[in-house]
Amino acid sequence: MTETVAAPAAPDFDALAVGDVVAEREFHLTRDSLVRYAGASGDFNPIHYRDDVAASVGLPGVLAHGMLTMGLAVQPVVDWAGDPGRVADYQVRFTRPVVVDPEAGADVSVTAKVGQLDAEARAARVDLTVTFEGATVLGKAQVRVVLA
Repeated sequence: MTETVAAPAAPDFDALAVGDVVAEREFHLTRDSLVRYAGASGDFNPIHYRDDVAASVGLPGVLAHGMLTMGLAVQPVVDWAGDPGRVADYQVRFTRPVVVDPEAGADVSVTAKVGQLDAEARAARVDLTVTFEGATVLGKAQVRVVLA
């Protein structure tokens, strides 16, 4: 006999208001994080692990993969929504790189706030503020979550 597991209950749409912070998280990246991500993604561009190559193309240091940053940023919203299938759309603009120091690493902060509510679709647009060293690294980062 196969057991069916229901998705966790969605957040209560009717209890949401524009401006509500629905999630906050801090992520610590290390050079090891970048190596693991490169292996999982197949993106072995040396700017993500070699200081000399990063410097030779004018970068301030080894950079975190943009898609890694993007993936980390949406995770708090996925956790809040309770089911990744509730994420109907996710878009960002890459605005600044995340430089990962070989010793100190890098800390990326994410705040997820309700930016718009669509009562007819029972969907929320969640706006992400993603920062590194006090500067925004993802612009116009928005997640559409359907809570119906």
